[in-house]
Amino acid sequence: MTKHSPAARERIVAGAADMISRRGLNATSIREMAKHARAPLGSTYHYFPEGKQQLATEAVRHTGEWVARRLRKELEAGPVAGLRAFLDLWRKIVVDSDFRAGCPVLAVSIEEPPTGETPPAVVAAADVFTAWESLLSASLREHGVEREQAVQLATLVVAAVEGTVAMCRAKRSIEPLDHTAEQLQALILATIKG
Repeated sequence: MTKHSPAARERIVAGAADMISRRGLNATSIREMAKHARAPLGSTYHYFPEGKQQLATEAVRHTGEWVARRLRKELEAGPVAGLRAFLDLWRKIVVDSDFRAGCPVLAVSIEEPPTGETPPAVVAAADVFTAWESLLSASLREHGVEREQAVQLATLVVAAVEGTVAMCRAKRSIEPLDHTAEQLQALILATIKG
């Protein structure tokens, strides 16, 4: 009998997030996610009795909180430091995976849902994007940016970085991320000084 533990569950969630970041959700089965995490399929269903959608939702939340922890820490030094950390995190993922992995939150978001329903993983993705935007917006406001402009700039940062990660994968180049980093940093600095 397989021993169940929080560490095993966490490994399955992290493995699912990695697999989704590489192949998307629709192209990935729960069996493949379990195999990628080196977990028995039975354990996977033990922790996620509702199946693939439940596991995907947890993978999105896991990624969201993992990124948010890093953002919170770096944003203590200000919005430019937070931006750099956000960009560096995705740069590392893209480069370390040889341009095979991106963001599982984005991957879940762009897949066509079944007609007439919004899957829980998509709802979780929306929540994650909102959390990242809120962290960035709060930091901008702490540095003198007016509320509405801070909200809009935070949305721009998240959208630009997520889109740029996809471009890097397609082009097999980090150049789009470098260009985006330079322009977003200049925009944030101008907004803070303005």
